[in-house]
Amino acid sequence: MKKIITIVLAAAMIAGVANAQTKKVSILGDSYSTFKGVNPDGYAPFYPDANNDVKEVSQTWWSLYNETMGYTLEVNDSWGGTTICNTGYFRRNVANSSFNSRLWKLGDPDIIFVFGGTNDAWANVPLGEYKYSDISKEDCNTLRPALAYTLDALKRIYPKATVYAILNSELKEEVNESFREVCKHCEVQLIELHDIEKQNGHPSVNGMKAICDQLVEAIK
Repeated sequence: MKKIITIVLAAAMIAGVANAQTKKVSILGDSYSTFKGVNPDGYAPFYPDANNDVKEVSQTWWSLYNETMGYTLEVNDSWGGTTICNTGYFRRNVANSSFNSRLWKLGDPDIIFVFGGTNDAWANVPLGEYKYSDISKEDCNTLRPALAYTLDALKRIYPKATVYAILNSELKEEVNESFREVCKHCEVQLIELHDIEKQNGHPSVNGMKAICDQLVEAIK
């Protein structure tokens, strides 16, 4: 009987430790982090796509990462084609869908991944100046102030969460350097991806695995 009680108590302790280590992950992203049925209604998911071999949600980078780490998904607020700043393709105003307009929708996360900048680079949005205080709505029409505003606001809105920024591979160096500078100032770890296989401009199955592996390696 004593042995049985000891085994039960040990199992309870192990379960308690496992539960204590379980973290909730939220994502603020673009098409690279989408999957039909996972993102909020009205958003534009890219995956699954006829010209990409990612067909199951379990093949996405974030699903692979959560499975690897034993974490759970809190909110995936990812919207295909969106930019961090309020300027989109063809210089359209996209203040209704930009990253800095969706900051308050991430639930109660322990970890926040900001995975964007790709559309800002592809749309050739204006970079703007490095600015970290008194950032106006007009400032957020450009990348650098919008990114600074986004990262700072996330840290204030979700004080218990750790914020990470993920940067796509093969972007323009001026965009890469903008991310490095802003993330350094905002004290947010930046994970710069490399060697990501893509199909139709988006991570393939192998690309998704590479993203997951690079996150696991970078975040200790």
